Amino acid sequence: MNKTIGIAGLGWLGKPLANKFMTLGYEVKGTVTSAEKATTLQKKGFNAFPVEITETGVTGEPQGFMKHLDTLIVMIPPGLRRNTGADYVLKMTHFLAEIESAKVPNCIFISSTSVYGDAQGKVTESDIPQPENEAGRQLKQVEQLFFTSAAKTSIVRFGGLLGGTRQPAKYLAGRTNLSGGNAPVNLIHRDDCIGILTAIIKQEAYGHIFNAVHPQHPAKQTYYTEKAKELDLVAPHFAKDEDETFKQVDSVNLKKVLGYEFKKEI
Repeated sequence: MNKTIGIAGLGWLGKPLANKFMTLGYEVKGTVTSAEKATTLQKKGFNAFPVEITETGVTGEPQGFMKHLDTLIVMIPPGLRRNTGADYVLKMTHFLAEIESAKVPNCIFISSTSVYGDAQGKVTESDIPQPENEAGRQLKQVEQLFFTSAAKTSIVRFGGLLGGTRQPAKYLAGRTNLSGGNAPVNLIHRDDCIGILTAIIKQEAYGHIFNAVHPQHPAKQTYYTEKAKELDLVAPHFAKDEDETFKQVDSVNLKKVLGYEFKKEI
């Protein structure tokens, strides 16, 4: 029997991930935040359901979406960078109640390297996150909620995302007096995000934590200057750093648990 994969969040990563799973012969279901978006994606061949998660609960068709899922991939962004005061923990508590009600057996929760603080320096999955901002603190709490839930869950902490038209150098081009020029980059290409999630599903590697970050960590100043040159953009200017500690996120488990080899340069 074909396995059925659910993707909560058919966005920049979720849509190409769904396409990948469909080409591999999996049944795939996904969510978007409105009935209109669901209808649009259904016309493009996606089995899309409207599901909206707020601080007051979950609306739309969560149980229809989760019916008969073998694995659910949760990639609902916290939306905390804009300092909106949103309670991501409360939202995900509501969503987790739906997941447990539907008795979904396996789950992959997409987190972020923001759970680690800069003061931690070099970290792997064996290091306990010490977040330094509100987004990181809430993500760490939600990781714990999922990791201890009824569904057997793996946590995947993605670094900065690039691929397609998304290249962080575009957002920094021409900017001046930026801080953190000596900090190592912690990035990952979308193709490797898809490769890692596919490997977890194929190998049924649940109950693990994965730091999903490319093993190369050039300094930000070096990396973004070179990328700006490649893209014919004005290079950003970084202020001279005082001696600081910056986090470098590495992975032991991608190799140890999955045997994963990165496919794309950053």
